[in-house]
Amino acid sequence: MGGAPSTPRKTGGGDDVPVAEYLISTFVGEKSFPLASDYWNKLLELPLSSRWPSDRVRQACELFGRSNGYTRHLAKLLIHLSWCLQELLQDSDDDQASSIYKRAVNATYISSVFLKHLIENGKSDGLVELHLSLDESEPVPHGFVMDQDIQNFVMHSVLNFIGSTEVSPNSYVLHQELLNFMIVAMSTQLLSGPSPGPRDANPFIDAAMSQEKSLVCLAVRRLLLNYISRTPPNAKTYLYSDGDSPGILERVGSAAATFVLLPLNYLVNNSGDGSKHPLAEFSLHVLLILTNHKPIMSDESLTDKSDDSATSESVSKGHAFSSGNIFSKALANARDVEFDRSDVEGNAYPGPHVRIPFASLFDTLGMCLADEGAVLLLYSLLQGNSDFKEYVLVRTDLDTMLMPILETLYNASKRTSSNQIYMMLIVLLILSQDSSFNSSIHKMILPSVPWYKEHLLHQTSLGSLMVIILIRTVQHNLSKLRDVYLQTTCLATLANMAPHAHHLSAYASQRLVSLFYMLSRKYNKLSELTGEKQQSIKISLAGEGDGVSEDLAAELQIFTDFLRLVLDILNAILTYALPRNPEIVYAVMHRQEVFQPYKNHPRFHELVENIYTVLDFFNSRMDSQRSDREWSVQKVLEFIIDSCRFWRGEGMKMFTQLHFSYEQESHPEEFFIPYVWQLAFSRCGFNFNPDAINLFPLPHQVEKQGEEGRGEEVEEGKEKKVQELIEQRIVLDP
Repeated sequence: MGGAPSTPRKTGGGDDVPVAEYLISTFVGEKSFPLASDYWNKLLELPLSSRWPSDRVRQACELFGRSNGYTRHLAKLLIHLSWCLQELLQDSDDDQASSIYKRAVNATYISSVFLKHLIENGKSDGLVELHLSLDESEPVPHGFVMDQDIQNFVMHSVLNFIGSTEVSPNSYVLHQELLNFMIVAMSTQLLSGPSPGPRDANPFIDAAMSQEKSLVCLAVRRLLLNYISRTPPNAKTYLYSDGDSPGILERVGSAAATFVLLPLNYLVNNSGDGSKHPLAEFSLHVLLILTNHKPIMSDESLTDKSDDSATSESVSKGHAFSSGNIFSKALANARDVEFDRSDVEGNAYPGPHVRIPFASLFDTLGMCLADEGAVLLLYSLLQGNSDFKEYVLVRTDLDTMLMPILETLYNASKRTSSNQIYMMLIVLLILSQDSSFNSSIHKMILPSVPWYKEHLLHQTSLGSLMVIILIRTVQHNLSKLRDVYLQTTCLATLANMAPHAHHLSAYASQRLVSLFYMLSRKYNKLSELTGEKQQSIKISLAGEGDGVSEDLAAELQIFTDFLRLVLDILNAILTYALPRNPEIVYAVMHRQEVFQPYKNHPRFHELVENIYTVLDFFNSRMDSQRSDREWSVQKVLEFIIDSCRFWRGEGMKMFTQLHFSYEQESHPEEFFIPYVWQLAFSRCGFNFNPDAINLFPLPHQVEKQGEEGRGEEVEEGKEKKVQELIEQRIVLDP
């Protein structure tokens, strides 16, 4: 059967370094040890309390890459990892559990190191270098199914352990290592383009997609609970100490402490941001990677996987998928532990589903929304989970969620990525589709907004603050980014909010009229340039400049639409909410001259007529007052408030209320898969061979292109690509 190698005898003093180095060198060598060999127990029971320099680890990985095709040691190690996890789920005494935990952690970490090397250095299309199978002549233990997919076997065991085991001081490190293993195993996505194709090899994530629904629900629930609980890394270290020798995990409080076996930090990019809650961070990013994956549909039929009593025999060969991503569906169908719609309506959701405390999830998201991963999770829940969306909309403390978003948008020019701005604006647009949300945010009064520096905001409603921030974002975009999609999202959200405005503040009202003026100046300038260009083309013999003229005409059309949309927003407030918004009347009266040029404009005159109907009503009533009366700001406002009682809307043309909704198109993975991996790199400190990454461009690649004189083109192309890949639409509902 092939016994274990003869290992060097320890010389005393707890010095296990010779033993560790010998067994690891044997693991990467050319001699193949059978699956049932005692060698594997000796390897996995090592304390591994010595550091290996990165160059030694790299050399070991290179040797392993050459020998694994013959030895199949990766496949055998993954099988032993699965067996360890299965043993831990069985009842056992504390001493036995301690030994199994050590073996499981070691197996997980060693697998991660060598699997990562094989993935990032793979040369073949199908990643055959992984050799995730046993040789046909391999003697196997009784009960092991020889023809099962090893990736299925290990992913079933990993997800089962994560979903079935509570995180405790004793199990914390193993949970952390398993999440890291999953990120490593799923990093095959980095080798392909953003749109998965039939030739792309993602064996582990595809194996995860083929698991039974009940197991997936358990895993999704645990990942969400890990994120909510935010357990700090305070794991006990006695499992990894031998006698008086120091435990290998005594540094568990440090940023890299979850990777302290073997080379300690070989998997971690030391330049990555550290986290006080690594388990929560890893759980979030594993969940985001899983829920945003797009399985390649198979023509093969899928066997029924609803049986909860799945064992190792149930994970047989074949990756056939039913419709869609089972993890995404589990997240979309998550229910609140405190309240389930089926409890009231009697329409129970068929089959197993995730039940989590929505209140705790809401509070955690509100606390973490400065982080891009939290924003992406919130987006996923609002977009896909109707129960969670309804829960958010009935909360009376919406400021918990909105204030971090608005503050981040306020500081967007300083440090926020364009993707994060997009996602936050989409979240606001989704929320603004609900009329109760638009009404409730104006009823919540904020005593102060200390982070807003341009103006003292005192006793301002949350709705007024949201209007101010959206307008500020539009104005910043006009001067800096010139992103049409961003403009449209902001204005669409304002249009949804407009009919429900209630006591809009003086500052918010002034900013809204100023926005119209700013857009009108840009529109007038483009109109003049377009007219001049058309005239010059007429007298040009060669017709040069046609392309420039078309670009100007297109930009003019965009600003025509923007200007009309702002007029629609003003009209909606004046038509449906004028008595409740005297400050908007004051702002329009104060700047009424900015509307004059558009009174007879063919695109705007109908909307401007309504504004002048309002102006005529209040101006005439003001003129009827005694001419010697002195009009201060306060007196004018009091006059407007008093006159609002007599406003009946006579002469106003009724336009259909604009209502914009967000739609996600059919290929969102082209944006989200690269995005979630970029977040994993930045937040989890995950390190990967940059030359092997095809999923997204790395900063050094963009810089190199810029040095070759194409920096501006690359940046423009990148911004354009972001808009194209985000694959979403803002739709005007009929």
